[in-house]
Amino acid sequence: MKDIITSQQSLGEFLRATRERLTPEQVGLPSYGRRRTPGLRREEVAQLANVGVSWYTSIEQGKDVHPSRQVLESLASALRLSDDERRYLFLLSKSDETDEIKTYKNISTGLERTVFALDPHPAYIMDKYWDVLLWNRGAEFIFGFPSYSASINPKPNILHQFLTDSQKKENGSEWEERIKIMIARFRSDCARFPQDARLNEMIEKLKKENELFKLWWPRYEVKTVTDCRKLRIDPLIGELEFEHVNLQVSDCPDLKLMIYTASPSTAEKLKQNI
Repeated sequence: MKDIITSQQSLGEFLRATRERLTPEQVGLPSYGRRRTPGLRREEVAQLANVGVSWYTSIEQGKDVHPSRQVLESLASALRLSDDERRYLFLLSKSDETDEIKTYKNISTGLERTVFALDPHPAYIMDKYWDVLLWNRGAEFIFGFPSYSASINPKPNILHQFLTDSQKKENGSEWEERIKIMIARFRSDCARFPQDARLNEMIEKLKKENELFKLWWPRYEVKTVTDCRKLRIDPLIGELEFEHVNLQVSDCPDLKLMIYTASPSTAEKLKQNI
């Protein structure tokens, strides 16, 4: 098995990836002809962040250095990081200082009843591996999960299911764009568990088995799952509209409750079909 990547290495790779996506023009620097490598040079990032070149190089090379919050703020500004990217940067910088979050406990009876009571609105609970641990009939219908049983093993995995769904692949570029977003969200979640052996094994396996994951994972794109409106076209019942809400379970921080609240018309369609 490949060695687990340290948080310092991940931090360095993230900085390098974001540096290579920027052009001098984007940050107000002069450009002198064609460059042998894409993006900004290390020296330019150091200049923009007002830090020493050797110091910045040590960070990017994944050496055992611990940049202060002020330095990280300067780097985030220099690299024009988005809010999601900035949050990811600070998560990586603190990963080794944080105790490993324990694996989920048993799902409480109250939480289980909540998920089932939400029908026909799709709802499910997933863990840090994006395994779906509990789901209702609405989620079965919308996401193609099997009929729920506590004894199902292995559990459905959201990322794996989407990567291998042949029907979605038929949509071509639209499917690929959604996969890129999903990978970016998965990476954002993974920053909280840098030393998790199973999670790192899963990532290495996906890089070997899926070409799109292999292509996009090293780019260090990150996005946070946010509450939003979702539209879906179901081949059987037509257009469906949901408000997606993402909740974290207070006493089990590696669990998420995902709820898709249907519009009144969508709810009626689901009631008639699940």
